[in-house]
Amino acid sequence: MKYVNLYALFLMTAVSISCKGQSKTSTFKDSVQYKNSTVASAAPNSMVRNVKEDRNGNILIASIKGVFKYDGKSFTNLTSDISSPNFWDVLEDKNGNLWYGTRDSGVYCYDGKSLQHFTTKDGLPSNHIGKIYEDKSGTIWFGTRAGASRYDGRSFQNLTTKDGLPHNTINTILEDKAGNIWFGTSGEACYYDGKTFNVFKDKAGNAFNNVWAILEDSKGNIWIGGSIVDYKKGSTLFVSNGLWRYDGTSFKKVTSRGTSAIAEDQQGNIWTTGAENPSGVGAWKLCRYDQKSLFNEHPKVKEVMSLNKMLCGIVAASDGSIWFGSMKGVHHYIPK
Repeated sequence: MKYVNLYALFLMTAVSISCKGQSKTSTFKDSVQYKNSTVASAAPNSMVRNVKEDRNGNILIASIKGVFKYDGKSFTNLTSDISSPNFWDVLEDKNGNLWYGTRDSGVYCYDGKSLQHFTTKDGLPSNHIGKIYEDKSGTIWFGTRAGASRYDGRSFQNLTTKDGLPHNTINTILEDKAGNIWFGTSGEACYYDGKTFNVFKDKAGNAFNNVWAILEDSKGNIWIGGSIVDYKKGSTLFVSNGLWRYDGTSFKKVTSRGTSAIAEDQQGNIWTTGAENPSGVGAWKLCRYDQKSLFNEHPKVKEVMSLNKMLCGIVAASDGSIWFGSMKGVHHYIPK
C-alpha cells in the first residue's frame, strides 16, 4: 500500500452568504446565524464522493483518485493496487471487510488478506456502484444505475423497476428500525418491506423526487434530502424537494435548500451539505441545524462553509468533528 503524507493542509474561513437566492416556493424561511468557521482542507486533492468512519475511528474517503484512510496523522491509499481508480463509496462491514464501490468497474471487497472483484459477470445489475450499505442482518446492499442489489455472501439478488422499484438509479439506501429498506432514487423515493415497494408522499400527495440522502436519527425520525435535478420525466423537470422530516406519521418540510448528504452528531444536531438554491445553481453549503430548535416552525441553521463547487458526503465522527467531501478534496471541521 502507498502511504501519502498529509499535505495541502490549509485553513479556510467560511463565507457567509444571505438567503436571498433561496427558492420563492420555500415553505419556511431559515433563520441563519452568521459566524465565521475554521475548516481544514487536505489530501486527497481530488473530487471526494463519500466519507465514512471505521470502527477504530479512522476516516475512510472515497475519491476519484482512490480510497484513502486517515488515521489522525497521515493518509494511506488503500486502493493503490487497483488500476483506473474512480471510487464513489466505501464501507467497512461488521466483519471488518472493506468494500469499494466504483463508477464503472463494479465493487471490490478486501478482507485484510485478499481482494475480491465483483462485476455484472458475477450478478451485479450494473458496474456503476454509487452506494454501499449494510443492513442489520449483515446483508450488503448496492445502489447502482440499473437497480438495487443485495449480497448475502454467496450471490446477488437484484431489484429493478420490473419488481416495482420506481427508478433504477439508486442514490441512497437506509434500513429503518422496523426493518424497512428506504431508497432514494433519481425518480420517486420509496421503502421496501421485503415484499413490495411503497412510494411515500407528503400531505399534498406529492412524491419525493431525486432523493440523495436518507437518515434515521437517534429519536427515530427519518430525514429525507433532495438535491439537484437529475433527469426529465416527459416535459417535467424535477427540482429538489429540500429537507424533510418524517416522525412516523407525517412529513414536515424543514427547508427548501438542496440536500445531498445528512448526518447527526452526538448532540443531536443535524448536518447537511447541499446547494442553497434547490435547482442546484450557485453556492453549496455545509449547514448545521441546532437540535434545540429542530422541531420549531423555524429551526435555526448555521452556515458553516460555502463553496461554489458541489459538496458530497458527510460524516459526524466519534471525536465530535465533521468530515465532508467536495470537488476539491476532503474537508475537516472542528466545532468550537
